Amino acid sequence: MTTATIKPARPRIVIVGGGAGGLELATRLGDQLGRRGRARVTLVDRSRTHVWKPLLHQVAAGSMDQNDHELDYLAQARWHHFDFQLGSMLGLDRAARTILLAPLTDAETGAAVLGSRSVPYDVLVMAVGSQTNDFGTPGAAQFAIALDTPQEAERFRSRLLNACLRANAQEAPLGPGQLHVAIIGAGATGVELSAELHNTTRELVAFGLDRINVERDLKLTIIEAAPRILPALPERLSNATLGLLGKIGVEVLTGDRVTEVTADGVRTQSGRLVPAALVVWAAGIKAPEFLANIDGLETNRLNQLVVGTNLQTTRDERIFALGDCAACPWPEKNGWVPPRAQSAHQQASHLMKALPRLLDGVAVPAWHYRDFGSLVSLGDYSTVGSLMGGITRGSVMIEGYVAGIMYLSLYKMHELALHGFGKVFLDTVARLISRRTEPHVKLH
Repeated sequence: MTTATIKPARPRIVIVGGGAGGLELATRLGDQLGRRGRARVTLVDRSRTHVWKPLLHQVAAGSMDQNDHELDYLAQARWHHFDFQLGSMLGLDRAARTILLAPLTDAETGAAVLGSRSVPYDVLVMAVGSQTNDFGTPGAAQFAIALDTPQEAERFRSRLLNACLRANAQEAPLGPGQLHVAIIGAGATGVELSAELHNTTRELVAFGLDRINVERDLKLTIIEAAPRILPALPERLSNATLGLLGKIGVEVLTGDRVTEVTADGVRTQSGRLVPAALVVWAAGIKAPEFLANIDGLETNRLNQLVVGTNLQTTRDERIFALGDCAACPWPEKNGWVPPRAQSAHQQASHLMKALPRLLDGVAVPAWHYRDFGSLVSLGDYSTVGSLMGGITRGSVMIEGYVAGIMYLSLYKMHELALHGFGKVFLDTVARLISRRTEPHVKLH
């Protein structure tokens, strides 16, 4: 693709999705192109604020107040020279080079705020991320909560808090599974959530809920269809994590697929019934449904847009995709790039450099994924992971304090890409100070 096909003096670059990759890309392109009037950069998202998705398990557990970590898209757009459009993408017209946004209504009154809108583009970048895939399991959509959005994480936290308050107030003995949480999926999200919940539920009970016996009444169960937890990590780290979960009393069931979720718990393929009043579905992902074969673009069975190694979609060179919604080849592994935050960050960094050059007539080069390993936080107990690629030769397993520091640095790198060193430093100091004067678990 060359700028011979991009005629406007001020090309319109539209980025749909303000997750980690999309927001970093909009911020950097706004600073580089928008500020100088070389292009009009527009970010589209269905939410008004951004929270880094890997933090949502902490929001759900109550160990993090999302209000302290939210980023306002309108403010970010103002400060970094791009436009922001609030709305959900409904469709795509490749011939007219426009995307269609759904009408926006007031959540409380239902009154119309904005009607359907068309947003024109010269270059379109799809970065809409992914959502939990429950594989059509009966009862999952009705009774399980997915941690795809801050709203869903807050919904789980509120239900857990209410369950504890209800249990503490009732005179009758607790029913089976009344304060039990079942987590379906033993990937990073499921494992991290279980460790956070073990800590925060005990802190919560310590604030006057003295009729709850945490060791007897509270129970956490992880259910995984694969033979072991954390299948993306080396087996040694998987086993080490399993041992840590066992020490804090988290029950782990592996090699057993969930076949039904009910109001009272979870049923598995082996016939086991796991009583649980709260169920979190953290197994599997897929791209949003509206992407499936959208205006003739090639998609896979997970609704992901199929792209080449240069991140251009296979059937339209003006449309790019990055992050979880993109199926990008990984030639070195004869497979596909995994849906991780580091993938989206690297892809955004690639397009940050490539799109300005594209406007000067330089074709977008191939992008090569560098796997730096994986890190999994077990809250206050430990952090485990493996370092690979450009950090070490081969693979090195790390645990404990060093791994914890590196895990924290991942979020700081995201913040630095959005705000720069000064703001990140001041915000970090402010959070450290406020944490010393406030409860470590959200109580309201």
